[in-house]
Amino acid sequence: MIYKNSLDGISSDMLKGFFVDWLNPPNPQTHFILLKKSSKVIIAIDDNTNQVVGFITAISDGILSAYIPFLEVLPEYKNKGIGKELVNRMLKELDDIYMIDLCCDDDLVPYYDNFGMTKTNGMILRNYKMQSGS
Repeated sequence: MIYKNSLDGISSDMLKGFFVDWLNPPNPQTHFILLKKSSKVIIAIDDNTNQVVGFITAISDGILSAYIPFLEVLPEYKNKGIGKELVNRMLKELDDIYMIDLCCDDDLVPYYDNFGMTKTNGMILRNYKMQSGS
């Protein structure tokens, strides 16, 4: 597995199969744009297939706050430590930031507990008609 902190050498053709279970998933071109516009991105590439198999993004002011909106690993690559490696690398990238926040479903709280994160309350608003990004 190769981990990269940039999109050098990455194209939208390498971004297939993500946003599993989304009703209106973004297409690979929109996915590439969201990676490009994120403050920080780390991607996992299968060095045998040269396909992106996981990614994590952060949006940050670069001073006090960061939000991790996406962590995803393709279903066939889950339970191989890729997500854990992506989170660890992102937290290291953000280690000079005061607050790092993310939202997750209740069943993922134990996963993020392992990284020293604390469960808290949060509020969200979703505009599902814009879920695909276009």
